[in-house]
Order: sequence, then C-alpha cells, then structure tokens
Amino acid sequence: MRNQGNVQRPLDALGKAINSPVLIKLKGEREFRGLLKSFDLHLNLVLNDAEELQNGEVVRKLGTVLIRGDNIVYISP
Repeated sequence: MRNQGNVQRPLDALGKAINSPVLIKLKGEREFRGLLKSFDLHLNLVLNDAEELQNGEVVRKLGTVLIRGDNIVYISP
C-alpha cells in the first residue's frame, strides 16, 4: 500500500526537492547550497546558483556545479 503524500524511499525525497534549494555537506567539511536541478542513482547532483559556504557564510558563488555522489555526507532538502 502506497501513501501518495509520504516519502517512501530516499530518492523520493530528492525527487520532491527538484527545483528547490538544498544544502549539501561533503567529506572534508565543505558545504554547498543551490537549486537542485537533477540527480542520478549514484547521487551525483547538479546544482544551479550554487554557493560554497564556510561557517554558514557564503565564501564564493559558483553558478552551475556537478557534485559527485560518493563525496556527499548529507543532503538537506
């Protein structure tokens, strides 16, 4: 039985976050924020309007970036 309003699988949460802002933490304590444009089954992500953060502050604006999934610690939609 599937409930349409709830997230059933982890990738469902990412699917619902398409075109929304997300916060990404990578190995090595790096953080990025941007609009999630797409992802694949390896959790490779494409972000638009991406910014690199340090201590919650923007340190540089990057535009469109591809983040390799095996570097991701967490994704916060």
